Order: sequence, then C-alpha cells, then structure tokens
Amino acid sequence: MTVTPIPAAQYLRMSTEDQPNSIAMQRDAIQRYADAHGYEVVATYSDPGKSGLYIKNRIGLRNLLLDVLTRNARFRSILVYDVSRWGRFQDTDESAHYEFLCRRAGVEVQYCAEEFENDTKLQNAIMKTLKRTMAAEYSRQLSRYISAAHKRMAQKGYHVGGIAPYGLRRLLIRANGDKQLLGRGESKVLRSDHAVLVPGPESELACVRMIFNLASYRNHSPHVIAEKLNRPVDHIPTTLRGILFVCNVF
Repeated sequence: MTVTPIPAAQYLRMSTEDQPNSIAMQRDAIQRYADAHGYEVVATYSDPGKSGLYIKNRIGLRNLLLDVLTRNARFRSILVYDVSRWGRFQDTDESAHYEFLCRRAGVEVQYCAEEFENDTKLQNAIMKTLKRTMAAEYSRQLSRYISAAHKRMAQKGYHVGGIAPYGLRRLLIRANGDKQLLGRGESKVLRSDHAVLVPGPESELACVRMIFNLASYRNHSPHVIAEKLNRPVDHIPTTLRGILFVCNVF
C-alpha cells in the first residue's frame, strides 16, 4: 500500500552572513526528518542573515505566514530545524502566537532537531516553552557580551563599527603593525585587525572647522548653518553626509 506523503514547507534562517553552512545544514536535517516521517518538501521560505529577534525584517517568515493565513499554502505542515530558527523573540508569547496562527489555519509546525514532539502533551509543551525561553535568553546574553566588547574596544581608541563621520576616514591596523586606509564599503577581515578614525581630506576638514566656527563663535543654529553650506557662492563642498553631519553635531 502506497502512502501519500504529507506536503510540507521548510523554513530556514541563519543570523549572520558568515555562517555559510548553516542554511545547507538545516536543509539536510529537515530533508532527513521529512524522509523518516512521511513528509514531502514542496515549498521553501528562508531568511539568510536575519536576526531572530524581530519579524519585521524577516521576509521569508512573513511570506510564510501570509500564505498560511490567506489559505494560499500548498502544504499542510511547516518543518523548522529547531525552536531558535523559528525565532529568538524576547517575548516568548510572540513565538507561540505565530505558531498558533498556523495551527488555527490547519498547518502544523514541526521542529526537526528537537527531542520533543510538538503536540499537546504536557511534558512536550513544557519543554517547548523552556526552549523558547532559552532561545530568548541566549540573545539577551549575546547582546550584553557584544556591548561589553564594543565598550572595551572604544576605550582603547578603536572604531567599533559604522561608516566614518564626515571629515574622518577609517584606518585599518593589522596585528603585525601594517596600516591601510579603508574605502567606503571596505571592512576588516581578521578578528585581530582593528580600525581607528583619522582625519580625512582637507576640503572636508575645512568644512567641519567652518561648521564649528559658525556654531561656537557666531551662535548659528544647525538650520542656518545647513542653509549656508548649501549656498553655491560659499564654495563649500557639501554632500548629503555633510548636511547630516551638521544636524547630528548638536
């Protein structure tokens, strides 16, 4: 007797782009689970390089929920590697809410790498709640670690991220002492590399000095300074970054 496989969608997510094997690993694990439990993967939704803290930037999960709730889904189950791939929502009720929406629409969610069955049994419900809490706590701890590390690097005089402000440039300092000026969009490769901010072109420095002069000695408002920078007769090289810089100084 031939058993018709259950059509299922797989949802894949990894937090950062420097995890090249994560999506492939999840896909392989889900396929093994599908083969062993009678599922056929007919649709894929993915969020590569997306944090599990929020849903607003996770187009894959949003499209998945949209298809389920509008009854456009060609599947009856959703296969996810584990609870943390579904999300690391700081409010665990949010994670449960999205799963409930799927279940109410007749689409079950299965976590392929978890040791519990996603059913209504008390012990499994407790384990799933615990895993959701652990996933949220991991993100909270990681955020604290990253903040502390950034603070230590800043105290040492290093630039800890983002583009250089107007009038400044990023200088890469390698572990062996070599230095390299970084262009827009370039970043360090090795963890042992660090970046510091150094003065930029003289034209930008002159613009910055003028801004502080107008603010400090002439008591001009940011709006007045921005208008002055936009006047062609002043021959001041203005860019959108320059205007933003003016507005952010005060």
